[in-house]
Amino acid sequence: MHISYDMATVEVKNISKLYGKQKALDGISLQINKGEVVGLLGPNGAGKSTLMKILTSYLTPTSGQALINGYDVQESAFQVKQLIGYLPEHNPLYSEMYVKEYLRFTLKMYPSYKDAGKTIREILSLTGLEPEQHKLIGALSKGYRQRIGLAQALIHNPDILILDEPTSGLDPNQIVDIRKIISDLGKEKTVILSTHIMQEVEAICDRVIIIDKGKIIADDTTENLSKLSSGSLEFSVEFKENVTEEEVLTIPHVAKARLVSEKVWLIETEGKKDIREHIFRFAVASKYNVLSLSQNELKMEDVFRRLTKQ
Repeated sequence: MHISYDMATVEVKNISKLYGKQKALDGISLQINKGEVVGLLGPNGAGKSTLMKILTSYLTPTSGQALINGYDVQESAFQVKQLIGYLPEHNPLYSEMYVKEYLRFTLKMYPSYKDAGKTIREILSLTGLEPEQHKLIGALSKGYRQRIGLAQALIHNPDILILDEPTSGLDPNQIVDIRKIISDLGKEKTVILSTHIMQEVEAICDRVIIIDKGKIIADDTTENLSKLSSGSLEFSVEFKENVTEEEVLTIPHVAKARLVSEKVWLIETEGKKDIREHIFRFAVASKYNVLSLSQNELKMEDVFRRLTKQ
């Protein structure tokens, strides 16, 4: 069954998944629009991989419905698989095949493919596999095998990419390379990215969905999540002079103050109060000089810990 949608490429409606008595997903609903790069975060066992497997028609939900470009993932699994490129967490490859041979074999699974030679050349170039195309997959490093997994997910030019821990186990250089590829792909495709690497989310994703215990506990931009995850603001201020904690605490709406270096204070406010003006007034009244003042943004790692804290 196909339902027409103008913008939504992925729509999840009240999906639950049970394994016996264990509830992996508990009534999840979400919508992802065309061209979004969405980070899917959560502790181990939160339900991220289960959701991805349902979206790729690999698993059947216990209840609810998922749609890809308007196609029901269960009723129209064949059409859905033509629209999706999927890189699972444990990337299964035929180690005894050559890289180019494997990509040609993969491409043949898609009945709509045309001009295999040109398609494979473009994918080899995009994923940086050209130098390795005549090598056995089993002889390659994990970084190159991950590139092959990404290449097979892209070989049929899907509308949507679903990537489960795409940089897991890679060295820093390999991580940068894979992130660059994903970031470039995100300019023209919808990408759902599951990862435990918070810097990856900050570097690549437009939006973050956090799942915990089978439920969505946050769904917003990184910037908005940082604001929502705490009831206070945080400022760093450097004075030229030595200032005591007692003095800093006299500034209106200051809840906490901590000296983090010789003359730099980390100040937390009461509620979401912008106290920059109060800090300058305090400095003028006390005849102190402010050398620097900035509002700190919470890192994604801090946001994640606060929202999923047991």
